[in-house]
Amino acid sequence: MVEDIRQDFKYTKTHEWVTIIGNTAVVGITDHAQKELTDIVFVELPELGKKINKGEELCVVESVKSVSEIYAPLSGKITKINKDLEEAPETINESPYDKGWLVELELTDKGEVKELLDAEAYQTIVASS
Repeated sequence: MVEDIRQDFKYTKTHEWVTIIGNTAVVGITDHAQKELTDIVFVELPELGKKINKGEELCVVESVKSVSEIYAPLSGKITKINKDLEEAPETINESPYDKGWLVELELTDKGEVKELLDAEAYQTIVASS
């Protein structure tokens, strides 16, 4: 099965994606992650303004088969949440990279971006799983 992986995004080993716009990171879960979860039925998003450190639990995604913690790929302050997911969590399944984004973070340590995986490295992880 070929996974949809965006070449210009950064990734984590735990299947979060990140795209950087200035000092802001938009975060979501990858196409691979949403396929593994199957039908997403609920998303528990964090509070606006919350400060979070890289690796901490960012939010929770619940599917028909499991509940999964989503981890912050970078440290920052949550400046925007995707409120549309509260009414339509299945958007993550339908459009994980576009309409299914989770949060925007104002970065507190832009240097952490260098620790993320590029598309090629992430593809290697997905292929071996």
